[in-house]
Amino acid sequence: MVDVHSQAIRSKNMRAIRNQDTAIEQRIALILKDRGFNYRVQDKALPGRPDFVLPHERAIIFVHGCFWHRHHCYLFKMPATRTEFWNGKINSNVERDRRYIGQLQQSGWKVLIVWECALRGKWRLEDEALIERLEEWLLAAMHSGEIDHQGLHHYRVE
Repeated sequence: MVDVHSQAIRSKNMRAIRNQDTAIEQRIALILKDRGFNYRVQDKALPGRPDFVLPHERAIIFVHGCFWHRHHCYLFKMPATRTEFWNGKINSNVERDRRYIGQLQQSGWKVLIVWECALRGKWRLEDEALIERLEEWLLAAMHSGEIDHQGLHHYRVE
């Protein structure tokens, strides 16, 4: 299948995709702020430059796009063009995620991944359900986890 855009247009479109302070990150920030949690954003001193660091809870939150981090949900679809390129790029993202999460866990942090499908799309979690899952994990969970459109789960390495 041929790409419908020229290489210049595709390149321009890809450069426009933000890698921090995205709409889904802003939604998590608002929830954390409204619930009175103190946090830092994009801490360069920690592996993976986590989206949110909550020092008091010894917790890290990453907000992952389902496409860029290969979440096995309805929002992920491998592009039909340049499949080998995209597969390699996404595989390196997933491997880097694993490495950073492992390093953070070895340093005593609990890690939460909030997937894009929990925050947007036809099966996203309602605000109250998302807030409850975040608070449940932050205040009670002693292990790493992930929140997707189905709720809160134990984090498992794939």
